[in-house]
Amino acid sequence: MNASRTTLLAASALLALVACSGGSRSDGKRDAPSAPLGFELAFAGAGAPATDDDAVPVPEARAPLPMIDLTPEQLAARLAAGNVRLIDLRTDEEVAEGMIPGAEHIPLDRFDPAKLGPSDGREVVLYCRSGRRSSMAGAKLSAATGEPVEHLAGGILAWEEAGQPLEQR
Repeated sequence: MNASRTTLLAASALLALVACSGGSRSDGKRDAPSAPLGFELAFAGAGAPATDDDAVPVPEARAPLPMIDLTPEQLAARLAAGNVRLIDLRTDEEVAEGMIPGAEHIPLDRFDPAKLGPSDGREVVLYCRSGRRSSMAGAKLSAATGEPVEHLAGGILAWEEAGQPLEQR
């Protein structure tokens, strides 16, 4: 029996045990046993045990693509070379305090990878305040493009700490 079939059967057995336990009510009595939500789906693929002749390929879940961290120095060099489309994902209020020169402002709540348009040959690099929002947007962009996404590790805080310039809007 293959490992995924064994795991499915074990999970199914566990669900069956949970389903048979019933629930407790506040008056101390027990509810009638009921199958947990999704119980039928758990058994959907649990037919006869698999044999070596049952070699049906099972699609593997794709692992998330990695975010590529850029240091402030790496980003500054790439910006100087002119091959970066830099996107600032911070709020309007944060951007008013200064942004990396040449950046395009698209707040995270309005970021839509489909609206970035066709590539003009520049690599998209994302940044935010500390790196959290750029990771979130990067996951969306990566899912849309099927490619890893670059972002400024540590965000604009790391950029400022490295002594890199800011521009006022």
